Amino acid sequence: MPEIDTLFVVMAAAAFGAGLMRGFAGFGSAMVMSPLLSLYYGPVAAVMAIAIMEVVVSVQLVPKVLKHVEWPLLLPATLAAFVGMPLGVWALVAIDGQAIALFISGLVLLFVLVLASGWRYSGNRPLPATLGIGTLCGALITSTSVGGPPLLIYMMAGQSAAQQVRANIIVFFAILEVITPFALWIGGRFDAAHLVMGALFCPTYLVGAWIGTRLFRQSSEALYRRVALILLSLIAVYGLAAPLL
Repeated sequence: MPEIDTLFVVMAAAAFGAGLMRGFAGFGSAMVMSPLLSLYYGPVAAVMAIAIMEVVVSVQLVPKVLKHVEWPLLLPATLAAFVGMPLGVWALVAIDGQAIALFISGLVLLFVLVLASGWRYSGNRPLPATLGIGTLCGALITSTSVGGPPLLIYMMAGQSAAQQVRANIIVFFAILEVITPFALWIGGRFDAAHLVMGALFCPTYLVGAWIGTRLFRQSSEALYRRVALILLSLIAVYGLAAPLL
């Protein structure tokens, strides 16, 4: 449980920035909050705190995007993520977190470079690929809190519009973050104090998300893709550089 001190103020300010990204892009909040929370409170606290923040902000974001969701893509990816979540809880205990972060960060950076070249996939998304991506995202959410990049890259490589990409990722996180505390409880890693800590950061997080949503409404398709690629690049570079910091 954080004390109301300078560190708490810094975390609350970071939550505002995280909310700004979440409201605009539909993802990116864990990139801000997970490293800070993990550093000062531990990785399990980070996963739990971010879960409650995501659940609360989803009440604000989800109703406005449901009409844009691509359900034939999102449903199988979400169901597969349920399978991956216990694997992430196991990895949180059994595997070096830095090794996971390095592998995923390298993969994300590779695909960002491909997307930045302007390449887009015009065919149908095969179900096995969708299920594989969903499983990977589920495992990453419960082990690192940063589970969005694989699905986001998968969607951006296709022909989905910005509104659809953002809606898909918002609803995907909303569903999985509700499940995350239960997955941690089953894995013996649940601590209610971490949920309370996340709730304390929700006010500034919600304000940031509200402003980010308004900014998205004024943006273009091209601007959204540029911002998404920049955020993905930052996630990847941070993940690769973190062991050296």
